[in-house]
Amino acid sequence: MTKKVIKARDVMQESHIELDGLATVAEALDLMKQNKASVVIVKKRNEHDAYGVVLLADIAKKVLAQDKAPDRVNIYEIMSKPVISVEPDLDVRYCARLFDRFGLSSAPVISGNEVLGIVGYNELIFEGLVELV
Repeated sequence: MTKKVIKARDVMQESHIELDGLATVAEALDLMKQNKASVVIVKKRNEHDAYGVVLLADIAKKVLAQDKAPDRVNIYEIMSKPVISVEPDLDVRYCARLFDRFGLSSAPVISGNEVLGIVGYNELIFEGLVELV
């Protein structure tokens, strides 16, 4: 009996926010609120660079908790870089293992040099696990 394979591309959120690292935290928060997003992908500066990521948790820990002004902090100052990404054809079971092993809550789905979307625990469970049962 073969197991059904649900891939990251099948469950990812295609709509996502990508910003330049020079954008401010205030600008990122505005876009995150408009798009109901909890992740911002920080664009590469050149072909040899890596993508970065800013989570709401980063903003809470590195801006709010340290009493910094969101309009005076650039997202490159608080981002995590390089990001751990997943391939679009990765089985959701392995995505969940990767998240557990590295303490991730979400990851960009990247193919080649393009961010296709974001996958997080919500997508893995409510889309991936539900499909498997």
